[in-house]
Amino acid sequence: MAKVGIIMGSDSDLPVMGKAADVLEELGIDYEMTIISAHRMPDIFYDYAKSAEDKGIKVIIAGAGGAAHLPGMCAAIFPMPVVGVPIHTKSLGGVDSLYSIVQMPSGIPVATIAIDGAANAGLLAAKILATSDGELLEKLKKYSENMKAKVIEKAEKLDKKGYKHYND
Repeated sequence: MAKVGIIMGSDSDLPVMGKAADVLEELGIDYEMTIISAHRMPDIFYDYAKSAEDKGIKVIIAGAGGAAHLPGMCAAIFPMPVVGVPIHTKSLGGVDSLYSIVQMPSGIPVATIAIDGAANAGLLAAKILATSDGELLEKLKKYSENMKAKVIEKAEKLDKKGYKHYND
């Protein structure tokens, strides 16, 4: 049963939103992903957001560009956490999306990630789920340790090339 719903307003958002799916897969978290528009198909969108809890979804990650109503509308209907991913736009570089998502009225919170930051949205969803899942929490700790090891490995490569190290 999917624990995370990943939704986006257009298939052009898939290269960004797929990064959230990649993180969830790496951590072994079940998810579902779909394209849905709050503007072009409000009835279908409403049904999705209203039924997500009954389907076992605990967190929705919603990516949107431009007017970016998808995350906020999810938060207005879905009673659990919504993570908004502002998508880069050609006209305003995604700042329009960011402002639309982050400026939610009091009582309708959306955790907002950086423009095109879907990988962090996946991690935030995982951390939310890990508050009640010790096994997932351990996976997240290992994920962090692996990130640390990769950075150390990169620093060692610089050392081998003769670059001065911060401790020199």
